[in-house]
Amino acid sequence: MRAMIMDALAGPLEVREVPAPTAPEGGVVVEVHATGLCKSDWHAWAGHDDIALPHVPGHELAGVVAEVGAGVEDWAVGDRVTVPFVMGCGACEWCRGGNAQVCPRQEQPGFTQWGSFAERVVVRAADTNLVGIPDGVSFEAAAALGCRFATAYRALTGRARVRAGEWVTVVGAGGVGLSVVMIAAALGARVIAIDRTPAALEVARRLGAEHTILADGADVPASVAAHTDGGSHVSIDAVGSAQTARDAVLSLRRRGRHVQIGLLPTADGQTPMPMARVIAWELDLLGSHGMAAADYPEMLDLIAHGALRPHDLVQRVIGLSEAADLLPRMDTAAPAGMTMIDPRA
Repeated sequence: MRAMIMDALAGPLEVREVPAPTAPEGGVVVEVHATGLCKSDWHAWAGHDDIALPHVPGHELAGVVAEVGAGVEDWAVGDRVTVPFVMGCGACEWCRGGNAQVCPRQEQPGFTQWGSFAERVVVRAADTNLVGIPDGVSFEAAAALGCRFATAYRALTGRARVRAGEWVTVVGAGGVGLSVVMIAAALGARVIAIDRTPAALEVARRLGAEHTILADGADVPASVAAHTDGGSHVSIDAVGSAQTARDAVLSLRRRGRHVQIGLLPTADGQTPMPMARVIAWELDLLGSHGMAAADYPEMLDLIAHGALRPHDLVQRVIGLSEAADLLPRMDTAAPAGMTMIDPRA
């Protein structure tokens, strides 16, 4: 099969032929029809994750089951499927409780195993991790669910428990940030989007942001406070830097809830946060690490009824070769919305 190969951390990426995988016991092989190019893939390429080389990146995927391993009960060749980027083992207490996203024996395509920037990818514990794609939902839209959209949905509903009428500050209007904007607006929240590029903020307005702030030297917390009479009820850092996390937390009103989605890589693994404000204002700091397959039905129902439209977030579809050129530049050249890859192109 053709795959994008990473032979060295932070080095050139090459698209070449490699042996195709076979289905493990309890797992399947999926023929990839769409896979998202995500900032998390850049973190893996840059060496912020423990990656064994050579490696195939890619963790947001949708496609068709091509091969079924022994012991799989719920899936057959030809099924249209997607999968969360965290694949649980299916047997531990967290998986049995519906929280596979924190499984201690989890596998992650594109991180702990070869990923979806290839024509085929392995999905382990298929009966726990696979999600059927409803009729009328495209492969591109379904691939968007695996990381950014599903993470945004659970961050707002399962972690922050946002309510209609509440203010939500979203720092970063890339793929995950725009997903937060769309979902928060659909839930009846009032959204403020912050980004450093006008084009991204224009997309955020189209998706339901009530206010936008250009983060080019602006005092973000002060601007949010002015728009919201004292700060947002919920803040989301969808970028992942010390500055964006700080801006998000300081944008909250008293007893607000912050959800950290963006990864925060630092040399010592520690990230400073404004803890004096957290204590004095009784703020909640929450993490969100994707969403288990068990939680997909409610979100898929909203998509099927048109309340959520993940396909509106897809800006373009490219091939593996173009993606190999774009991935190393994602820290500086990430476009608004989502870029999808079709490995078959």
